Amino acid sequence: MKRIYYLSTCDTCRRLMKEFGSLNEFELIDIKANNIDAKTLDFLKGTAGSYEALFSKRAIKYKTFGLKDKSLKDEDFRQLILDEYTFLKRPVLIDGDKVVVGKLV
Repeated sequence: MKRIYYLSTCDTCRRLMKEFGSLNEFELIDIKANNIDAKTLDFLKGTAGSYEALFSKRAIKYKTFGLKDKSLKDEDFRQLILDEYTFLKRPVLIDGDKVVVGKLV
């Protein structure tokens, strides 16, 4: 599986993808149109070690929802990512068993 989960309106995602170069062999998935599914998120957790590692605390909704003042468990982070695309740290590159979150190598 070769995929990149990104947000088309994210300047950082666009810049990193441009710097990465040829993306022809990757399936590009805009998380605003197709949020990440539970199976893929669970696979990423196995690589990243936790759902919190996949969670973007820079998202505007993190503060809007008052999440920074709450004590969240790993399962809370999982559900928030599944419910709201903006909480997935991005971009996410999957190249077989290799996963890179928040940057492109």
